[in-house]
Amino acid sequence: MAIEVLRLNHRIARDKRISTHVALTARAFGAGKIYYSGDKDSNLDNSVNKITEKFGGPFKIEHTENGIKLLKEKNNNGFFIVHLTVYGKDFKKYQNKVKNKNMIIVVGGEKVEREFYDIADLNLSVTNQPHSEVSSLAVFLYDVCGYGKFKDGKIKIVGSAKGKILKQI
Repeated sequence: MAIEVLRLNHRIARDKRISTHVALTARAFGAGKIYYSGDKDSNLDNSVNKITEKFGGPFKIEHTENGIKLLKEKNNNGFFIVHLTVYGKDFKKYQNKVKNKNMIIVVGGEKVEREFYDIADLNLSVTNQPHSEVSSLAVFLYDVCGYGKFKDGKIKIVGSAKGKILKQI
Protein backbone atom coordinates (compact mmCIF):
# COMPACT_ATOMS: atom_id res chain seq x y z
CA MET A 1 0.00 0.00 0.00
CA ALA A 2 1.42 3.38 -1.03
CA ILE A 3 0.23 6.57 0.61
CA GLU A 4 1.10 9.99 -0.77
CA VAL A 5 -0.09 13.50 0.03
CA LEU A 6 -0.72 16.57 -2.12
CA ARG A 7 -0.55 19.89 -0.25
CA LEU A 8 -2.30 22.56 -2.33
CA ASN A 9 -1.28 26.16 -2.91
CA HIS A 10 1.82 26.59 -0.73
CA ARG A 11 2.69 30.27 -0.26
CA ILE A 12 6.25 30.88 0.94
CA ALA A 13 5.49 34.07 2.86
CA ARG A 14 2.45 32.68 4.64
CA ASP A 15 2.66 28.88 4.80
CA LYS A 16 6.28 27.93 5.51
CA ARG A 17 5.55 26.45 8.96
CA ILE A 18 2.16 24.92 8.15
CA SER A 19 3.40 23.24 4.97
CA THR A 20 6.40 21.88 6.89
CA HIS A 21 4.01 20.52 9.52
CA VAL A 22 1.83 18.92 6.85
CA ALA A 23 4.93 17.20 5.44
CA LEU A 24 6.20 16.06 8.86
CA THR A 25 2.76 14.75 9.77
CA ALA A 26 2.52 12.86 6.49
CA ARG A 27 5.94 11.28 7.13
CA ALA A 28 5.29 10.44 10.80
CA PHE A 29 2.01 8.70 10.05
CA GLY A 30 3.09 6.54 7.15
CA ALA A 31 2.98 8.46 3.88
CA GLY A 32 5.95 7.85 1.61
CA LYS A 33 5.83 11.08 -0.35
CA ILE A 34 4.41 14.58 -0.34
CA TYR A 35 3.84 16.80 -3.34
CA TYR A 36 3.07 20.46 -3.00
CA SER A 37 1.73 23.00 -5.46
CA GLY A 38 1.96 26.76 -5.35
CA ASP A 39 5.30 28.41 -4.68
CA LYS A 40 8.43 26.27 -5.20
CA ASP A 41 10.23 26.45 -1.85
CA SER A 42 13.77 25.12 -1.49
CA ASN A 43 13.67 25.88 2.26
CA LEU A 44 10.66 23.57 2.63
CA ASP A 45 12.38 20.89 0.55
CA ASN A 46 15.60 21.18 2.58
CA SER A 47 13.82 21.16 5.94
CA VAL A 48 11.86 17.99 5.13
CA ASN A 49 14.91 16.28 3.60
CA LYS A 50 17.01 17.06 6.71
CA ILE A 51 14.39 15.50 9.00
CA THR A 52 14.21 12.42 6.78
CA GLU A 53 18.00 12.11 6.71
CA LYS A 54 18.23 12.52 10.48
CA PHE A 55 15.28 10.39 11.60
CA GLY A 56 14.89 7.99 8.68
CA GLY A 57 12.61 7.33 5.79
CA PRO A 58 11.54 6.47 3.23
CA PHE A 59 10.00 9.86 2.54
CA LYS A 60 10.25 12.17 -0.47
CA ILE A 61 9.10 15.71 -1.19
CA GLU A 62 8.41 17.10 -4.65
CA HIS A 63 6.96 20.33 -6.05
CA THR A 64 4.30 20.03 -8.75
CA GLU A 65 3.19 22.77 -11.10
CA ASN A 66 -0.24 21.25 -11.69
CA GLY A 67 -2.11 19.42 -8.92
CA ILE A 68 -4.99 18.30 -11.15
CA LYS A 69 -2.62 16.83 -13.72
CA LEU A 70 -0.77 14.98 -10.93
CA LEU A 71 -4.02 13.56 -9.55
CA LYS A 72 -5.11 12.38 -13.00
CA GLU A 73 -1.76 10.60 -13.45
CA LYS A 74 -2.01 9.02 -10.00
CA ASN A 75 -5.59 7.93 -10.64
CA ASN A 76 -4.55 6.36 -13.97
CA ASN A 77 -1.89 4.44 -12.02
CA GLY A 78 -4.39 2.96 -9.59
CA PHE A 79 -4.31 5.54 -6.81
CA PHE A 80 -7.51 6.32 -4.94
CA ILE A 81 -7.96 10.09 -4.41
CA VAL A 82 -9.12 11.27 -1.00
CA HIS A 83 -9.68 14.99 -0.50
CA LEU A 84 -9.76 16.00 3.17
CA THR A 85 -12.08 18.97 3.61
CA VAL A 86 -14.37 20.26 6.35
CA TYR A 87 -17.13 20.07 3.72
CA GLY A 88 -16.73 16.32 3.24
CA LYS A 89 -18.52 13.28 4.56
CA ASP A 90 -17.56 11.72 7.92
CA PHE A 91 -14.37 9.77 7.24
CA LYS A 92 -15.25 7.10 9.83
CA LYS A 93 -18.11 5.94 7.60
CA TYR A 94 -15.71 5.35 4.69
CA GLN A 95 -12.78 3.61 6.40
CA ASN A 96 -13.36 0.31 4.61
CA LYS A 97 -13.28 2.06 1.21
CA VAL A 98 -9.80 3.48 1.79
CA LYS A 99 -7.92 0.94 3.90
CA ASN A 100 -5.23 -1.05 2.09
CA LYS A 101 -5.46 1.04 -1.09
CA ASN A 102 -2.82 3.03 -2.87
CA MET A 103 -4.01 6.49 -2.10
CA ILE A 104 -3.14 10.13 -2.59
CA ILE A 105 -4.59 12.43 0.04
CA VAL A 106 -5.27 16.04 -0.91
CA VAL A 107 -5.14 18.77 1.73
CA GLY A 108 -5.85 22.40 1.02
CA GLY A 109 -4.11 25.66 1.54
CA GLU A 110 -5.84 28.81 0.45
CA LYS A 111 -9.21 28.47 -1.30
CA VAL A 112 -9.46 25.05 -2.94
CA GLU A 113 -10.69 25.07 -6.53
CA ARG A 114 -13.86 23.14 -7.40
CA GLU A 115 -11.87 20.77 -9.67
CA PHE A 116 -10.29 19.12 -6.64
CA TYR A 117 -13.69 18.27 -5.18
CA ASP A 118 -14.77 16.85 -8.54
CA ILE A 119 -11.69 14.72 -9.23
CA ALA A 120 -11.61 13.15 -5.75
CA ASP A 121 -12.99 9.64 -5.33
CA LEU A 122 -14.07 10.76 -1.86
CA ASN A 123 -14.32 14.15 -0.15
CA LEU A 124 -13.98 13.34 3.54
CA SER A 125 -13.85 15.26 6.79
CA VAL A 126 -12.58 14.41 10.25
CA THR A 127 -14.93 17.12 11.54
CA ASN A 128 -17.26 19.61 9.88
CA GLN A 129 -15.82 22.44 11.99
CA PRO A 130 -13.03 24.80 10.89
CA HIS A 131 -9.59 23.40 11.73
CA SER A 132 -6.18 22.95 10.13
CA GLU A 133 -5.11 20.62 7.36
CA VAL A 134 -2.41 19.32 9.72
CA SER A 135 -4.98 18.03 12.21
CA SER A 136 -7.13 16.48 9.48
CA LEU A 137 -4.17 14.68 7.98
CA ALA A 138 -2.92 13.42 11.35
CA VAL A 139 -6.28 12.04 12.47
CA PHE A 140 -7.02 10.47 9.09
CA LEU A 141 -3.59 8.85 8.64
CA TYR A 142 -3.45 7.59 12.22
CA ASP A 143 -6.83 5.96 11.73
CA VAL A 144 -5.93 4.45 8.36
CA CYS A 145 -2.37 3.25 8.96
CA GLY A 146 -1.09 4.15 12.43
CA TYR A 147 2.56 5.15 12.56
CA GLY A 148 5.19 5.15 9.88
CA LYS A 149 8.10 2.71 9.92
CA PHE A 150 11.52 4.21 9.36
CA LYS A 151 14.92 2.95 8.29
CA ASP A 152 18.31 4.51 7.75
CA GLY A 153 17.88 7.18 10.42
CA LYS A 154 20.84 8.54 12.35
CA ILE A 155 18.89 9.54 15.45
CA LYS A 156 15.98 7.95 17.28
CA ILE A 157 13.74 9.63 19.85
CA VAL A 158 13.32 7.49 22.96
CA GLY A 159 10.01 8.07 24.73
CA SER A 160 10.51 9.48 28.22
CA ALA A 161 8.20 10.49 31.06
CA LYS A 162 10.35 13.60 31.60
CA GLY A 163 12.99 15.22 29.49
CA LYS A 164 14.29 14.54 26.01
CA ILE A 165 16.24 11.45 25.07
CA LEU A 166 17.86 11.09 21.64
CA LYS A 167 19.73 7.95 20.73
CA GLN A 168 22.36 7.75 18.00
CA ILE A 169 21.69 4.79 15.73
